[in-house]
Amino acid sequence: MARTTRSTLLALAVTAACLTGVAGVAAASPERAADPGPALTAPGLDESLTCHGDLAGSAGAPVLLVPGTTLDPDVNFDWNYARAFAQEGRAYCLVQLPAHATGDIQVAAEHVVHAIRTMHDEAGGRISVVGFSQGGMVPRWALKYWPDTRGMVTDMIGIDPSNYGTLDAYPVCGPGCVPAFWQQRTGAEFLAALNDGPDTFAGIDYTVVYTVTDEVVVPNLPPAASSELRRDGAGRLANIPVQSICPVHVAEHLTMGSTDPVGYAVVADALDHDGPADAGRIDRAVCLADVMPAVDRTQLPVNEARLLGQVATSIATEPRVAAEPPLREYARG
Repeated sequence: MARTTRSTLLALAVTAACLTGVAGVAAASPERAADPGPALTAPGLDESLTCHGDLAGSAGAPVLLVPGTTLDPDVNFDWNYARAFAQEGRAYCLVQLPAHATGDIQVAAEHVVHAIRTMHDEAGGRISVVGFSQGGMVPRWALKYWPDTRGMVTDMIGIDPSNYGTLDAYPVCGPGCVPAFWQQRTGAEFLAALNDGPDTFAGIDYTVVYTVTDEVVVPNLPPAASSELRRDGAGRLANIPVQSICPVHVAEHLTMGSTDPVGYAVVADALDHDGPADAGRIDRAVCLADVMPAVDRTQLPVNEARLLGQVATSIATEPRVAAEPPLREYARG
């Protein structure tokens, strides 16, 4: 991939300058000087990232889109968020997580780490991350265990993220389930490691938008909604249920990550302003909309069928395991 080649050459040039003292070559950036964390060993890292638009010339920080469990990024985003970003001139990238995001989330996190680093190098500055469900949670694992990525992200936005897990995974995993379901169970070892310590990092603006009528991330009701981030680590944070904007709004999990107009309004507000989203800035006219902007209504049934079809296929065909994958050595203790 051209972006990876450029990043590699830049890294080699900086390294050579540091070792040989060649004048006129800039020193490594502060982000690169930070702790890089564990080595990335997952296969297919270069092939998992697809970018659209000029990252260095983007209208606003370029966005990394991270899909939810059972989904590929195109099925999740190419008919909604990707279209909206393209229309406003905002560059974006899609990251493909292994096994349709049903595999070990620790492996998925390596793809997110690689994506953040590659986009940051190509953009020449910080990027934003927007993720749905697991995709709104797994970047937190990347930020926690690969500290250099913290200086590369300006906004971390989760749409119905599974930050504190879901009780729904218990009956699903009774006879065995895909690794990512095990790891998103309320009380899973993976989530205990993720949430051991602060939920946020200084210098990053965090926005969580979710629906209290979520039937997948359960329970998602204040004061301890599963999607919400709870322990502040000095990152600026907003937890926003869509019902705080539109009190009678009803939205389920998949529509939140694809077509929900209120959820999109919160995401857009976070991307367009310094700091996290502010519910007070959202125009209440959005409560009358049925879908987010940029969604082609003529193709809506087709795209909704794509979404539901991939969820069903992934659940039916991806290999199941009998227990949660063990924590990697770096996440123990």
